[in-house]
Amino acid sequence: MLAITSLSDTQKIHFIGVAGTGMSAIAQYLSAAGKTITGSDRYFHPTEKNDTQEKLIAEEIQCFLQDGSGIDELTQIVVISTAIEETNVEIQKARSLSIPIMKRAELLSLIVKEKRSIAIGGTSGKSTTSAMLFDILDFAGLSPSIISGAGLVRLQEQGKIGNAQMGKGDLLVIEADESDGSIVNYHPGIGVLLNIDKDHKEISELQEIFETFKRNSNVFIVNASQRLTNAFSQNIMQDFSSTDAHAKYKATSFVQTGLQINFFINHIPFSLEAIGKHNMENVLAAVTVANQLGVSLEVCSRAISKYKGIYRRNQVLGKKNNVWVIDDYAHNPAKVAAAIVGVQPLAKKVIAWFQPHGYGPTRFLRKDFVEAISAALRPQDEIWMSEIFYAGGTALKDISANDLISDIRLHTHNAYFVEDRRFLLAAQRPHFTDDCVLLLMGARDPSLDAFAKGMFEAL
Repeated sequence: MLAITSLSDTQKIHFIGVAGTGMSAIAQYLSAAGKTITGSDRYFHPTEKNDTQEKLIAEEIQCFLQDGSGIDELTQIVVISTAIEETNVEIQKARSLSIPIMKRAELLSLIVKEKRSIAIGGTSGKSTTSAMLFDILDFAGLSPSIISGAGLVRLQEQGKIGNAQMGKGDLLVIEADESDGSIVNYHPGIGVLLNIDKDHKEISELQEIFETFKRNSNVFIVNASQRLTNAFSQNIMQDFSSTDAHAKYKATSFVQTGLQINFFINHIPFSLEAIGKHNMENVLAAVTVANQLGVSLEVCSRAISKYKGIYRRNQVLGKKNNVWVIDDYAHNPAKVAAAIVGVQPLAKKVIAWFQPHGYGPTRFLRKDFVEAISAALRPQDEIWMSEIFYAGGTALKDISANDLISDIRLHTHNAYFVEDRRFLLAAQRPHFTDDCVLLLMGARDPSLDAFAKGMFEAL
């Protein structure tokens, strides 16, 4: 079977697992490009309403049960994510019809080649930085496209999933994922490395992956303020940093007041509705790229002041009975710690809850979670956890979230375990004060959005 090197002669493409964030983004983009897109997902059921399915249909994507009915002799490519196993009935049907099967990253790499692409990489902040850069370029009149891992609030306000948009211009912003190694498939015009923290892989393995990413990028932009990323700064065209003396783009004078942050980039004032110093670095990365593409810092500042955020990234659900409720996608040690520190200026006390996902990842990162969370907590703050989210499969269940809680208690912090999150609010009520934040964190579990909103409503 010949390898597919271009999409120009391809019209009909089928996605297995189309409701997934990464898959749905590409499906929407290609549908907007005029391709005939079909998709199936195990979460689609004939008698149940599915919001993602309805929004995909609104984008002219035909949705099917994951039973092979969406694949026929006109299907030219079948796209799979890394989560789809060879035994899947639709893979078997595609093979019986001799239809080429591509991984999501392979397909995205073909799209990247067709555009002036900017790939945002790093273990934290990719979705946010991609959204910020897209907003700046769009505000500047460049009509960019985006393929992201999270929904932009301003696109969601239009009734969309929000993780993809096809513009009229030739610029494309993508989120480049290192967790499955797919980032090495892309050859962007500009590559951005935000940070390197232990997540799905060991640091040494991540460094090798990002080194390939650097070689594949025509221009490479790196955060020089972090020790691990600064090692990549040799022979790059630009870098960005809040502290490095040699960086061309520098952010200074960070101040957070409530839900707003203010700072300067190269003496130009910036202000936006966000929390945490990490978001200043995300803005700095987006502005560095935009300025390299010809957008002035003044225009960048005006654009970022209108930034509305992305789905479940420091998403403020509101304040009720003197308790702020914030929903966040944080799921690795660095992100969880940054989320906790980011909300601390809002109130005297932070009550943080975290649902780890996957027994393997939790086991791999146990020590790192304990150290990062312990370092982030103030004496009055609390960390709560419920049991690890299990998505199915043959995982060895030899670790519990309670093991992390027990370890954190050894650091003399207030740490609590509520195995079933249905009983979380009842357990936490006596701990609320007249000035506190309830921070809810977790990833991969599709019910977390509804859970967070339910917690807020029940306060």
